[in-house]
Amino acid sequence: MKMNFAELRADFPLLKQTNRGKPLVYLDSSVTSQKPQCVIDTISRFYERDNANIHRGVYELSERATREYEKTRVDIKNFINAGHAHEIVFVRGATEGINLVAHSFGRMQVQAGDEILVSEMEHHSNMVPWQMLAEQVGATVRAIPISDAGEIDMQAYESLFSPRTKMVAIVHASNALGTINPIKEMIQIAHAHHVPVLVDGAQAAPHLPVDVQDLDCDFYVFSGHKLYGPTGIGVLYGKAKLLERMPPYQGGGDMIETVSFQKITYQKSPFKFEAGTPDIAGVIGLGAALAYLKKIGMDNIAAHEQELLQYATQELSAIPGLKIIGTAKQKVGVISFILDKVHPHDVGTILDTQGIAVRVGHHCAMPLMERLKLSATVRASFGLFNSKADVDALVAGVHAVKEVFG
Repeated sequence: MKMNFAELRADFPLLKQTNRGKPLVYLDSSVTSQKPQCVIDTISRFYERDNANIHRGVYELSERATREYEKTRVDIKNFINAGHAHEIVFVRGATEGINLVAHSFGRMQVQAGDEILVSEMEHHSNMVPWQMLAEQVGATVRAIPISDAGEIDMQAYESLFSPRTKMVAIVHASNALGTINPIKEMIQIAHAHHVPVLVDGAQAAPHLPVDVQDLDCDFYVFSGHKLYGPTGIGVLYGKAKLLERMPPYQGGGDMIETVSFQKITYQKSPFKFEAGTPDIAGVIGLGAALAYLKKIGMDNIAAHEQELLQYATQELSAIPGLKIIGTAKQKVGVISFILDKVHPHDVGTILDTQGIAVRVGHHCAMPLMERLKLSATVRASFGLFNSKADVDALVAGVHAVKEVFG
């Protein structure tokens, strides 16, 4: 079904406000997406009608909350085509999901002298946990090289594998460049060497259809707040056989089966990884976001954002002195750029006076900036609520920057 994306903007109440006296143009969905009214209403409704703790209550409120919470687990399983609902672990975000895998599975998998492969374009969240693990056990993190266009050097990637390689951690889509990596092929190469793969899907899940069984990844993580859901909630998918082997990441209520001073026994996955009272409202709000996206269709969202990306690339490329950073053939709706003789922070500040919200800086990808010999870029990132009018506003804003700086 063909969607009218211009009409969908009305679903997002925050976008109705002005910024610095100008209509708000929000181009920072890579950091966090805005929330549709249905998500906001679902969270409010939970606190108004269903607020109770889950799993252990025998009264109706608790049973209702538990049903909605566990229904979302099934919805996520369907959203990414996991094999089983018990392969879905709720975490605080993609960052916590990566840390869980690094410090639970990683401690079983990686030993002194081993190597972990991580690309040069990774967000710090998919680099620092592996560096921490490597420091603790005496392993090494090795960089998967990228080209100047921002694409994985696949020949170099394959050449990095050796008997010491024990883990690959790779981003599905780059937050700083927009590059969509050839994840399925990278996983096939890693599995040929009997090496498991974690995929950071924080920037892919909101923009592309994801099928973890087709990818055959061992772990996949993403965050709710980039997926039109609330902050503080995220998802770790792990193959059941791996999750069952992994020790708990945190201890506390709801992840135990029995506790005594002599012995502790743990629940089965996923519950052994969900210690303490979770963000129940956040999980249920994420369920509402998934229902909203399902109604629109991820294929439709991807096509809409590709149209915006192509239009923005064409219009920005025509501005003298502007250089787009990241020119991979396959990208999500992210454009990073620099402007001659103008610092990115100055660009962002002046765009703000025009009502335009973009991100400036290193985008939590300092090794990537070092690889590209840059200190920072300006980044515009699209969501389903954006339009060509937003791109036109950005282009006009960049021209205003050029006028200020002569």
